[in-house]
Amino acid sequence: MERSTADRSADPVIGRLLDGRYLVGDRIARGGMATVYQARDQRLDRTVAIKVMHPGMAEDAEFAERFKREAQAAARLAHHNVVSVFDQGDDDGTLFLVMEHVPGTTLRDLMRREAPMPPLRALTVIEPVLAALQAAHEAGMIHRDVKPENVLLAPDGRVKVADFGLARAVNAETRHTSTGVLIGTVSYLAPELVVASASDPRVDVYAAGVLIYEMLTGSKPHQAESPIQVAYKHVHEDIPAPSLKQPGLPAYVDALVARATVRDTSLRPTDAGVLLRQLRRVRAALEEGVEDDPDLVADLAPYPRGHAATPDPDPFEDTDDQMPVAVVSPSQAAAVPPTADDEDPTQVVGDLEAAYAEEQWEDSRSPSSAMEETGQYDPHFTDDAIPVQQGGWDPGPVPEPYAGPSREPDVEEPVARAPAGPRRRRRGPVLLAAALVVAVLVGVGAWWFGYGRWTDTPGVVNLARASAEQRVEGAGLTFEVASSTYNEDVAKGSVIRTDPQPGARVRNGGTVRAVLSLGPERHDVPDVRGKSLDEAQQQLADADLTYAKQVGVYNEKVAKGEVISASPKIGTALRRDTAVTLTVSRGKRPIEVPSYVGEPSGKAKSELEDLGLEVSVGQAFSDTVPAGRVIGQDPVDGTRFRGDTVTLSVSKGSAMVTVPQVAGMKQADAVAALKKAGVTPKLRRTSGYTGLNYAAATSPPAGTKVKRGSQVVIQLI
Repeated sequence: MERSTADRSADPVIGRLLDGRYLVGDRIARGGMATVYQARDQRLDRTVAIKVMHPGMAEDAEFAERFKREAQAAARLAHHNVVSVFDQGDDDGTLFLVMEHVPGTTLRDLMRREAPMPPLRALTVIEPVLAALQAAHEAGMIHRDVKPENVLLAPDGRVKVADFGLARAVNAETRHTSTGVLIGTVSYLAPELVVASASDPRVDVYAAGVLIYEMLTGSKPHQAESPIQVAYKHVHEDIPAPSLKQPGLPAYVDALVARATVRDTSLRPTDAGVLLRQLRRVRAALEEGVEDDPDLVADLAPYPRGHAATPDPDPFEDTDDQMPVAVVSPSQAAAVPPTADDEDPTQVVGDLEAAYAEEQWEDSRSPSSAMEETGQYDPHFTDDAIPVQQGGWDPGPVPEPYAGPSREPDVEEPVARAPAGPRRRRRGPVLLAAALVVAVLVGVGAWWFGYGRWTDTPGVVNLARASAEQRVEGAGLTFEVASSTYNEDVAKGSVIRTDPQPGARVRNGGTVRAVLSLGPERHDVPDVRGKSLDEAQQQLADADLTYAKQVGVYNEKVAKGEVISASPKIGTALRRDTAVTLTVSRGKRPIEVPSYVGEPSGKAKSELEDLGLEVSVGQAFSDTVPAGRVIGQDPVDGTRFRGDTVTLSVSKGSAMVTVPQVAGMKQADAVAALKKAGVTPKLRRTSGYTGLNYAAATSPPAGTKVKRGSQVVIQLI
């Protein structure tokens, strides 16, 4: 159905043919930096998703080149939980990215319907997200914009993460063009991204931890009136425990969120793979119905119980060599308002240093100024923390130590006194011995709880299962196969990775869970011959392959619309999602039948047979068409198909008859005899005509061969 002029004027990208190949259709979503459309790849005849950067992004040639490089890097990231990148381009200043089209919804939609979620449900949803991030981190890529809108949920249960490489390209651009501006999805920004532009995989780990918190509680952990205030909270406040909002959550679930979102990056999991292993331990405890596991809590919690994280120093103090993250220049980003399609879009937050200074000014007011505004004393302001304008800190008066209320004793109590010297001498060795005993016990306890009951996880990656199991059990641990998955680099039956990872500390007698390789993931091209195009496409999808295009050819044996063959050929083992081309029958090839009327019959028969037609020949007399030539044919023109019959009528020339003997017959009888013979009689009287009207002779004479219908003269006497 054609779009109206109004629709096209409302969004000029809709209806465009980008790069002469991608026909842009309906808008899917709009965010802070780009709009996503459904499009049709005209060359491969398939539906794709196109992310079109907002106007102005392609004006910087250096950024456009970086965008191209990062898109190419993202296209090399092959993982079943990552949205594939097919192509990128610049169409007359319009930067775009062509991606796999994933129908369905986003994690944001799921959270609107289901949050707060049960912890097992939340961890099941986030696990494939971490698997995608792990693949990216292992490939040296960081996402930098992990948020619910970038997690796509297909109707068949697949979970895919989108926008790999885009944030890296944009962030790299702004490190050279903008300062003092933070652009990003502020609700999921790691503190180090707010403070400085440098980042590593731990920024994705932090964002994933925020996602877990939001799924568990149904709300974001830090909320404020402005984005800068939210960013300020990320820097200065820990993510609260989910159980504060959802009582009854196990303590080890709180510990998992705390570990993923700890502000001290040295305590946070180094990448998504580490967090994924920790998450699987928590999920296993949930599946077993464990209500409390102090050891698991101790392993996961970033701080010991009862310890409070120290507040971070001023992030903008002496930061000449640091620069807050910026993904586009302020002038570019200011023209891109957030939209309803993305609840928390990547956007401009503002000048962080100025805003931070304003926050510090509010926090550093004196008690008197606070009382002037509120009318009451604020206990958070203390005299020993008031900044003095002209120098140093004014400690204020030092109060006397509080000793409790004074009272007089009701009865005067006698006081027994003993000689001080000898008692001190006896007490000293006892106290020393007790201290030594305590020290030994503490030392043994510290050794046991800190080191003695732990051992190192042996390295078994790339070992066959039997060898890996032998090595793990030889270290006093239990070997367990957690799962199996395809792998291009590790042989079938060998270990891909373990949890804990090699070299990590594990309790004596603990379990090492291994992921085994199923070998390279390969899927055979199914036998689609004789199937309709729709049936063949479904068979490819069921075999985890994709449909590339169809090639139509004429075929004399396969009915129109049925598949003749596939390329690569049927039975070939291919990687997941490899595109397969189908050859589809167009039916029998139509044959144009030429007219051979008046042509020699031999030529007509030979040429018709060369076209694949059957020829039937009939003969007839003709006074107008010479013998041996075609008088007529059926059909005389139009189309036929191979094997159809064409009938030819070939001339035998004119018909010949014999003049009969009519001499001595009466005139009437002679005329009748000639007509019966097929000639035309004509009467003529002889010079000695007597009036008897008898035939004396004929001309030509009797017995002569003449053409049928020729004139024969009867001579009368």
